[in-house]
Amino acid sequence: MRIGELEGIAAALGSRVVTTSVLAGGFSHETCLLTLADGQVVARFGGTDPAIEAGVMAAARRHVPVPDVLLVTPGEDESVRPAMVIEYVDGDALSGVLAKGGLSRVEACELGAEVGRVVAEVAVVAFDRRGFFLDGDLTVKEEDPWSQQLVEVAEACMAAVPEGRLDGGTRRAWVELCAAHSSALEGVDGHTRLVHADINPKNILVSRVGGGWRVAALLDWEFSYSGCPYGDAANMARFGDDYPAGFLDGFRAGFAEQQPADLALVEDWAYVGRVLDMFALSDLVTRPVGHAVADQVAEQVRRWVGRGVPDRV
Repeated sequence: MRIGELEGIAAALGSRVVTTSVLAGGFSHETCLLTLADGQVVARFGGTDPAIEAGVMAAARRHVPVPDVLLVTPGEDESVRPAMVIEYVDGDALSGVLAKGGLSRVEACELGAEVGRVVAEVAVVAFDRRGFFLDGDLTVKEEDPWSQQLVEVAEACMAAVPEGRLDGGTRRAWVELCAAHSSALEGVDGHTRLVHADINPKNILVSRVGGGWRVAALLDWEFSYSGCPYGDAANMARFGDDYPAGFLDGFRAGFAEQQPADLALVEDWAYVGRVLDMFALSDLVTRPVGHAVADQVAEQVRRWVGRGVPDRV
């Protein structure tokens, strides 16, 4: 944390910093809890244009629980990084709840269903074309159909994988696997819904309400785009073997139940989501040596090459 950045944020909010602490966050940001004279806020420094993420959060907040954005500051030079300040939301990271254990199958299923319903509601937000956002107004840069991009993206990523993470045969087999399944995306190439694109237990806060659960907030929207929502379901299921028994069953049911009324589920939506996730898997294994998630994804790539693409979340 840089003193100048903190003082600038406090001044913009009309307050002063009392204490600071670093929070767990994404690999592209430094995330801090700031206790100000009049309350607590969360500041995220670094990453890409925070104005785009703030625009996405404002659009999503009308339908799902998202922290309010209090301040956005563009990066001026190397001494002042881009920053976004959001309200502090009380809750437990879903990753911690799932890792802690102690949930019965019924409890895990109920928690999964609540998460699935909220994740499905992200797709209520619709756009006029598929693609990535260009500005805070969420102007969409039109992309070629995803079905036509998958192989090209996989080839480029496999050429960039750090030495030793995947052998040459596995890299070639992965590209061939992407080619064999890319046509599955043709039926959803026309989807133009908000996709979080990094929906995993680290980015979800949950809390107890009575005898059940509620999602308190969905966090970290920096990778969002307009496309097919099934990729978010596959993202949640990516490391599902580590979740308590029953959680994924509940998530799958909740996600399917809460789909937008004007976007009927395709019959093989879970499989299509897994194929969409091949974009992210291809990219993740290019991360530097020592990147824990990239190494975990490399294991999944090897498993899919050996067993095929899963047909369910």
